[in-house]
Amino acid sequence: MTIRVMIADDQAMVREAFSVLLGAQPDIEVIATAVDGLEAVVKAEELRPDVIVMDIRMPGLNGIDATRRITEQPDQAARILVLTTFDLDEYVYEALRAGAGGFLLKDASGVQLAEAVRVVAAGEALLSPEITKRLVLEFARLSTPAKPPAQVRIEGLTQRETDVLRLVAQGLSNAEIAAELVVAEQTVKTHMGNVLRKLQLRDRTQAAVFAYETGLVAPGRTHL
Repeated sequence: MTIRVMIADDQAMVREAFSVLLGAQPDIEVIATAVDGLEAVVKAEELRPDVIVMDIRMPGLNGIDATRRITEQPDQAARILVLTTFDLDEYVYEALRAGAGGFLLKDASGVQLAEAVRVVAAGEALLSPEITKRLVLEFARLSTPAKPPAQVRIEGLTQRETDVLRLVAQGLSNAEIAAELVVAEQTVKTHMGNVLRKLQLRDRTQAAVFAYETGLVAPGRTHL
């Protein structure tokens, strides 16, 4: 199935380069570009792309606010891949909280960009491997103590679902979680689906953010 992509970036050269790189992939189609966050919001509602490649720093409506508005649109299923120039961009954390499915550095190769689009389109978490550990520390620095409603939502999970959520937040893949818990990989997928449904989260990235914000996982406890 072809992945329909929109690219939102205020730099024309970036939009054109990414369009060419992604358009050359047999399973990806670039259906639109946007010059700023506001245009991205409008086109996302109109065209309903599968993935939006979103720059964070844009004039007018920035990528974070645009991400938040898009993910709040009724029946919006678009996954958002945030692009950043710096590996510890101060806005990355807020972009993930706003609903982004992951982020990638702008200097990533064309192959990495295409694969990132595929991963995000599949609903998987995508955090650039080079910076995931440091991003976890950023979670700890910026997050606030869990509020009572969040604690209640965690209590709604079974013990096994809680185990899966904790390992997802620590960066393990489904296969790695299956090996850790000595269960089938399909069982992990089922548990993860239950976690997302019960916590009303969009994807694994949001689940990881939730786990750190609520204190389910402490920074530093990671397998990465």
